[in-house]
Amino acid sequence: MNINRLGLGCMGMNRRNTESSIRTVHAALDAGITFLNTGNFYQYGESEMVLGQALKGIARDKYFLSVKFGVLFDPSGRIYGLDVHPHHIKAQLTYSLHRLGLDYIDLYQPSRMDTAIPVEDIIGELADLKQAGYIRSIGMTEIDSGTLRRAHKVHPIHTVESEYSLIDRSIETRSIPTAEELGINVLVFGVLGHGLLNDRTLEGKPSSAMRSPALTDENLPKNLPFVRALKGVADRKGVSLSQLMTAWSLTQCPKAMCLVGTTSPEHLQDNIDALKIELSAEDMREIEEIAASHKVYGNEMRSLTFTEGKPVFQG
Repeated sequence: MNINRLGLGCMGMNRRNTESSIRTVHAALDAGITFLNTGNFYQYGESEMVLGQALKGIARDKYFLSVKFGVLFDPSGRIYGLDVHPHHIKAQLTYSLHRLGLDYIDLYQPSRMDTAIPVEDIIGELADLKQAGYIRSIGMTEIDSGTLRRAHKVHPIHTVESEYSLIDRSIETRSIPTAEELGINVLVFGVLGHGLLNDRTLEGKPSSAMRSPALTDENLPKNLPFVRALKGVADRKGVSLSQLMTAWSLTQCPKAMCLVGTTSPEHLQDNIDALKIELSAEDMREIEEIAASHKVYGNEMRSLTFTEGKPVFQG
């Protein structure tokens, strides 16, 4: 069991679940998980505040902290834009450092790209912040191969973070080959399809830190046959569906690290146990066949991009 294949995603941590979140962070560190991932916009900044509390008194070399920046929310919780303008990055980093109570961040990365801003300008600013000692390495999120190559020429990119699951495998051809060629680490999140590929879905209690169209009242009933078919595989293996999907992602992408997003020590342990699962070639083939024979509704593979700070959905 290689515990380094897992990282702790802190998107759901906020002031309402502070105690449980802190226990989860400590449980992760005790288990040997050292990679922690948050964003300055997660829970409108509360994730960083809770994580800062959890890390008080813990030696700085005992964990590796990744922080994303740039997404803009309005008071209703709707994403209305992106700010990765080079002139503003230093301020965003400053606010994160204060909320976290830290002197530096190990891995700092824009949450998306703005097509109106040359990636070279963004990476150049991040390189200056690294030179100043405020960050230790630079990452990219949901990036295409060409932009990744351009960024890497300005400054070596440490990690590429991308969504990846049985219902969204675009990075297998979009960015993973380039990352592997350039020696860049791959970090995947959303391996449960943002809540769809989870036992709770079949219990009528779908949950996700993100609003997945696949879980709407209109789409969920049409997606249940797909989830039940996968659950059948999990039952035969004697594991939970979420464990099966985590094991599938780790098997399918053997060099990637997988983020586990949770505020529960129990759920964290469930994912750690998934590292013990061995999927045979026959298991993988059966899962592939199930995926190929079921359409997932609310999963039109629309990509969210930004131009001049404004969101653009492309089908």
